[in-house]
Amino acid sequence: MTEAQETAADDAVQHTNGSNQAPTGSDPAPAAEAADPGGTAARAAIPLLEPREGIPPVVASPAALAEVIAAFAAGRGPVAVDAERASGYRYGQRAYLVQLRREGAGTALIDPVACPDLSELGSVTAEAEWVLHAATQDLPCLHEIGMDPKQLFDTELAGRLAGFARVGLGAMVENVLGFALEKGHSAVDWSTRPLPDPWLRYAALDVELLVDLRDALETELGEQGKLDWARQEFAALAAAPPAAPRKDPWRRTSGMHKVRRRRQLAVVRELWDARDRIARRRDVSPGKVLSDAAIVEAALNLPASSRALAALPGFGQRMGRRQLEQWQAAVDRARGLAESELPQQGAPLTGPPPPRSWADKDPAAAARLSAARAAVTARAEGLHLPQENLITPDTVRRLCWEPPARLTEDSVAEFLTGCGARPWQVELVTPLLVGALRS
Repeated sequence: MTEAQETAADDAVQHTNGSNQAPTGSDPAPAAEAADPGGTAARAAIPLLEPREGIPPVVASPAALAEVIAAFAAGRGPVAVDAERASGYRYGQRAYLVQLRREGAGTALIDPVACPDLSELGSVTAEAEWVLHAATQDLPCLHEIGMDPKQLFDTELAGRLAGFARVGLGAMVENVLGFALEKGHSAVDWSTRPLPDPWLRYAALDVELLVDLRDALETELGEQGKLDWARQEFAALAAAPPAAPRKDPWRRTSGMHKVRRRRQLAVVRELWDARDRIARRRDVSPGKVLSDAAIVEAALNLPASSRALAALPGFGQRMGRRQLEQWQAAVDRARGLAESELPQQGAPLTGPPPPRSWADKDPAAAARLSAARAAVTARAEGLHLPQENLITPDTVRRLCWEPPARLTEDSVAEFLTGCGARPWQVELVTPLLVGALRS
């Protein structure tokens, strides 16, 4: 651990208890292994068991929300932000709890079901830097309730750029600050009301040391000469528009590789659409309505009746007659489609074909891709960061499949920029890729 990280760890301990004592009454936080930002702690991490001001009450009324807005408007420094969803339980990815922490304001736990519009809170904190972990997971659900940062710091992405081997929040807090977070409630049903105290404690602790972690990682990135890279990445995250709806989402059904014929694909599509409508109406996870495995079984077997459908895995157990009939109706719709109405075997290509086919389709492009991958991998290893953070594999594939007509550093740099690469990435990989394309 660097000297700056050790200082941050000491500061975190002092900030937690108001003294240089660990929250549990044991020794101060230990330092991580020296000279290895992704290493494990040299001593056992100190369990972080309680938020420093205790578990705050859940904000679930306009009056309580107004108090939080005033407190965070008057607070100082960055704002730690997190959100809990009910993945696997509810339809969609809406937030069911929002956690925030800011110096001078403390921690707030907000129920976005009772307070669905947090745009005023977002507005009063908009000029502050938001600190999130794995921001791409939380930004969409925060956007839905009116919260959009103008600037942010993503501690997971910072960890990747700094070369940490494990970048989950628990691992980062342990390796950088020397504390162990309890992570047992990450996959619970956060739509539950009222939320149990152990879950609320877990949620509050997730933002407890987020700013301390941010400060230590900023120091580490500065010492490695990567802080400007990180700032460019964070700016791109904050400026990115909401993702467009996925085209043909039914094609992502697990087990689709078994489905070969177009009529079978139509069954998958009809069953997926029917399941999605039911799940949306009932506000439950689609997998709780009908499993992907059951959809694929029906597609492979093309049952002619609900009785035949009931004999397939995923349909017979505890499924009523009306349910079987609704699924069979979807199968029958697919069976009755004209050939011209059947889906095509593969999703329409919006880029190069799969690399496995390049050797047959275009051997020269396959050779370019092999050389480019080798060059990018070597450079990423030398910089101690994941290859996909140096440049996205999709960008490399697009460049190698159809390189610029005039192969120069300027033309390649322009191509990379058009694909969304940040300036630091363009600067580092352009000479490598030009060399690979010319080899």
